[in-house]
Amino acid sequence: MSSEPSSNEVQGLRQQLASQRQALLASLLVSAWMVEARDPYTGGHLWRVARMAHALALASGSTPREASRIAMAGFLHDLGKVGIPDAILLKPGQLDPHELTIMRRHARAGLELVDQLLGNFGLAAVSQVQMLRNIILHHHELVDGSGYPDGLIAEQIPLESRIVTVADVFDALTSERPYKQPWPNAEAFAFLRQQAGLKFDRDCVMALLAQAEDIEHIQQCFRENAYG
Repeated sequence: MSSEPSSNEVQGLRQQLASQRQALLASLLVSAWMVEARDPYTGGHLWRVARMAHALALASGSTPREASRIAMAGFLHDLGKVGIPDAILLKPGQLDPHELTIMRRHARAGLELVDQLLGNFGLAAVSQVQMLRNIILHHHELVDGSGYPDGLIAEQIPLESRIVTVADVFDALTSERPYKQPWPNAEAFAFLRQQAGLKFDRDCVMALLAQAEDIEHIQQCFRENAYG
């Protein structure tokens, strides 16, 4: 008697896995929207980072499927901020050293949240989730080793994380915050060009600079005041 599963059983397993993935994605998206809803100054930050990361991923040689996964993970990169106290997340000024330490915990907290959800949905072994884990944990790493949480250097940092870092930093610079006015795009581009190969991946920065018009279009489509 054959122990091989029938075609109906295989189809049933595939449908179950697809349902689990959809439920996981819904849970992650709700968590991300909770972060954005708490902070009026984030505006369309998550949307812009996702779209910019998609463009940079394609320019960096990723396949369309990989670029889409990087974009989705880019949207989810700040999940860990859901646990940051409002007094710190919404502080109308620069953080002091103690507050900065707490804020920096969001990278590892985000990974812990994702791993918990993956375990709950029985998807911890799915290979595609490693890209999501890398981006959430390492999107604040810098190529000179001065980033956090692990102080990784250069290519120790996964490419997908380096891509999201550049998109995230550019959008942070060009967005309004309680403690600063938005930088003009030209100034943000100049800063990233100056730090290419020092703080940020050179190829990712060059990919951003080469798509200045597309980046501006993304900004126009997901303006901050459209989310206030």
